[in-house]
Amino acid sequence: MNNFNLLISSSRYNETNAGAELWFTLLICGDKYPIISSLDFPGLITATTNLNNRDILSKVKEILSKDKNFFKFILKIVPIDHVCETNLNFIKEFVNFHYSQYIHENDTFRIDLKRRKSKIIERNSFINTIANLIKNKVNLDFPDKIIRFEILGNMSGISFLKPTDIINTTEL
Repeated sequence: MNNFNLLISSSRYNETNAGAELWFTLLICGDKYPIISSLDFPGLITATTNLNNRDILSKVKEILSKDKNFFKFILKIVPIDHVCETNLNFIKEFVNFHYSQYIHENDTFRIDLKRRKSKIIERNSFINTIANLIKNKVNLDFPDKIIRFEILGNMSGISFLKPTDIINTTEL
């Protein structure tokens, strides 16, 4: 199974260019051995960095604050906290066990689900199942935390995010 801690989107057919751009950026951020991998999904690549992915995001945001046009091919960077098989029972168990480490007692939350080539996960049922595990209040517009699921066929990325943790270059 592919293991990664960053999911990157680019325009279709620019995955190789985005990968080169990301590799260069990760070197600037201090990772001497980043691993960039392609996926079977147009417009998506993954990266494994040896550094903390949130630290990488901070450094990338600093670069973008000085030059918002720094990226030519990268559209979005999403940190990934855990990669697992796309299996509802495993995902439920994982979220139930880990969410309290990320979502504190008074935090509100939202669930984001991005599905690609997955008939296993039905959107509304999945979101309701996960939401029912969490005792906190839901806030769809301005949550304190976001639980994001990137379903990529038979593998899934799970992230516990602050709303500012995703870099979206189209919004700069």
